[in-house]
Amino acid sequence: MMINNSESIREALKVYFIMGSPNCKGEPAQVLKEAIEGGITLFQFREKGMGALTGVSKYELAKELQQICKEHQIPFIINDDIELAITLNADGVHIGQEDEDVANVRKKIGDKIIGVSVHSYEEAMAALGGGADYFGIGPVYPTKTKEDAKPSNGTKLIQELRMKEVTIPIVGIGGITAENAGAVIKAGADGVSVITAISHADDVTEAAKSLRKNVLESL
Repeated sequence: MMINNSESIREALKVYFIMGSPNCKGEPAQVLKEAIEGGITLFQFREKGMGALTGVSKYELAKELQQICKEHQIPFIINDDIELAITLNADGVHIGQEDEDVANVRKKIGDKIIGVSVHSYEEAMAALGGGADYFGIGPVYPTKTKEDAKPSNGTKLIQELRMKEVTIPIVGIGGITAENAGAVIKAGADGVSVITAISHADDVTEAAKSLRKNVLESL
């Protein structure tokens, strides 16, 4: 599935689900299928944290989840592992400030999607200059998923970028739930990205549905 213009990326960011095996209570493939049924619009494979798979096991899980995304026409993005993204011909990658330089990643993956986590106006401008397709901004609210997460900053940076007429697609991340998703959209984000709000839900499909409903109502 090829989405490489900012309007199609903006659409895809609405309900952005991030997950790897350490984030799931059940089988990752089943969790992903249920999340797709609930209406997620983009999926990022992020295999990090305690007990994360590596090597062949990581590759096989990525391939299985990518196949599910293909069948349902959901863009499939890989967190941080550029080589894996190239091997699998993923739809794109998402990188953080500690990862490889955006311009280098762009050279490696051509016209695929590059998302970049940014925490300040300066980081945002540098990522834009390097060829980023969208920004992940957060943590908007406190989060326990990332052990090294920066302090939550609310929607301040999203609002600042929009006030300065930065039009790149933006997704908010960190501590987002169906209840607070609307505020993130109203601040100027095009979508919200979540991990545990979906992957730890008792009913994954319902959790995704309720997140999607609140995002769409706030756009």
